[in-house]
Amino acid sequence: MESEKPNLIIHDPTLRDGQHAVGHQLDADQMRTYAEAASKAGVPVVEVGHGNGLGASSLQIGRALLSDDEMLTAVRESLTGTSRMGVFMVPGWGTGRDIRRAAGHGAEVVRVAAHCTEGNVTARHLGLVRELGLEAQTVLLMSHMASPERLAEECRRAVSYGAQAVGIMDSAGHYLPADVSERVRRIVEAVGEVPVIFHGHNNLSMAVANSVAAVEVGARIIDACARGFGAGAGNTQLEVLVPVLHRMGHQSGIDMSALLRAADIADERLVKSPPSIDSGGLVSGLTGVFSGFKPRVMSAAAAAGVDPFDVFAELGRRQVVAGQEDQIADVVRALAAAA
Repeated sequence: MESEKPNLIIHDPTLRDGQHAVGHQLDADQMRTYAEAASKAGVPVVEVGHGNGLGASSLQIGRALLSDDEMLTAVRESLTGTSRMGVFMVPGWGTGRDIRRAAGHGAEVVRVAAHCTEGNVTARHLGLVRELGLEAQTVLLMSHMASPERLAEECRRAVSYGAQAVGIMDSAGHYLPADVSERVRRIVEAVGEVPVIFHGHNNLSMAVANSVAAVEVGARIIDACARGFGAGAGNTQLEVLVPVLHRMGHQSGIDMSALLRAADIADERLVKSPPSIDSGGLVSGLTGVFSGFKPRVMSAAAAAGVDPFDVFAELGRRQVVAGQEDQIADVVRALAAAA
């Protein structure tokens, strides 16, 4: 007799990563409406904030329509039942003060993110999250830039810093299922019973397949957004992933009928056109460039009359990461001068 499949936790960053799809311009009513619908569906964690997390609203990477306080208030008052509110922060953009403020607004899950080889910067903030009695998680960004062994070691260290769940983000949508399987398996082996997280992007149309691959080797927390709303070509599509996992025999506690209604609401209220895999998004994934760079690359390349695919290729060669948006202009100028 086949053993019972483990239950999974679905983490929904539609109201955080989805902000990339609208230039971080979701308003309070939009956030309340979707949060209420996701909560009715029984989505375990609803993540909210600027696309780059707490404290990230800025001229360099984009100003949000609302302050962190306004976003957190709007979502917290709309969540019912068992849904918890999650937040995301990257040390340097966010601070300990931002975490304390989020806790004051009712955040229950805090993800402290770092570049895939710099997990040590999360130590102090993870300690604060634990002191506040919140669930502390660590995710490694741009994880395709590190070896499976390095990712496993970074996650093992994060657990020693206090992380209660650890994992990787495919920030550029670069992975194929075999890539995910190898990395997640190594992480699961390194951290034992600590839940492992996978967050996919859909640049190569692999987000659902990659999420399934992660689950099959032991990941227990999977991220997905309604209609795939997210940076670049979008994230794993929530209302597709959940029934796929249910067919595999996993349970999520999510009501499918209510989830489909929530997805329809997201389609109607959040973004006029869901993310798609256009040429820019595809090349971003192939070259391993952060998905959120696509709008700026396409705009800057068009203005300078250079090939955006050459821009992506050079950004990938330089291994540019989020927060280095100024490199886009540098690359465009260099290509224009060479032409």
